[in-house]
Amino acid sequence: MSGHSKWATTKHKKAVVDARRGKLFAKLIKNVEVAARTGGGDPAGNPTLYDAIQKAKRSSVPSDNIDRAVKRGSGLEAGGADYQTIMYEGYAAGGVALLVECLTDNRNRAAGEVRTAMTRGGGSMADAGSVAYMFSRKGVVIVTRGADSAAVGEDDVLAAVLEAGAEEVNDLGEAYEVVCEPTDLVSVRTALQDAGLDYESAEASFVPSLTVPVDADAAGRVVRLIEALEDSDDVQNVYANFEASDEVLARLG
Repeated sequence: MSGHSKWATTKHKKAVVDARRGKLFAKLIKNVEVAARTGGGDPAGNPTLYDAIQKAKRSSVPSDNIDRAVKRGSGLEAGGADYQTIMYEGYAAGGVALLVECLTDNRNRAAGEVRTAMTRGGGSMADAGSVAYMFSRKGVVIVTRGADSAAVGEDDVLAAVLEAGAEEVNDLGEAYEVVCEPTDLVSVRTALQDAGLDYESAEASFVPSLTVPVDADAAGRVVRLIEALEDSDDVQNVYANFEASDEVLARLG
């Protein structure tokens, strides 16, 4: 799944400097608000909120926006929406499976936007359960490699997280991906912090357990469809199970 993982990392880096930064900010803020509503407004006692806040901060979301989202979610400030998580399943070019995670206050709008993007992007909707089995719910932590003079080695990461429940560490080039069970996410993240290792994000994700190799043409069509889906305000994440070579990923980048 390294090809998929490298694309996810590339996408993350591009998003921070993307011209659609306002759209990215809105999605990160929504994550913070929902986490606060679900588990309370204290990050110390709500690991999901803590990680949502850290991700927002690392993407340069202003602190005032984050604080207001926490207050809305925890009921200390009016204006919070009743967001629901909905998963849609589909296929992209080359038989690539897609999981589309929505966080919305309007199910009909979300369904319509996902269906429209799929149709225009050459994809197709799939029945519930026909795609989800190709993915596993995992905790994923992206660890910063750092500058050459103080670069973090794979052995450093392994030593920090092995006893904390990590299942594997993947070298993504500019960063490392630590995969664990969702229940071990906090202990893995804490172990990295205790070891003085910086990380970009820590969150529950869907990792493909079955991947589909694609060539440059199919990969381009898959990525364009993913970007079209992510243009929807209701779509929080799109997970795909394509596997592409480093050369193909470099061309996409």
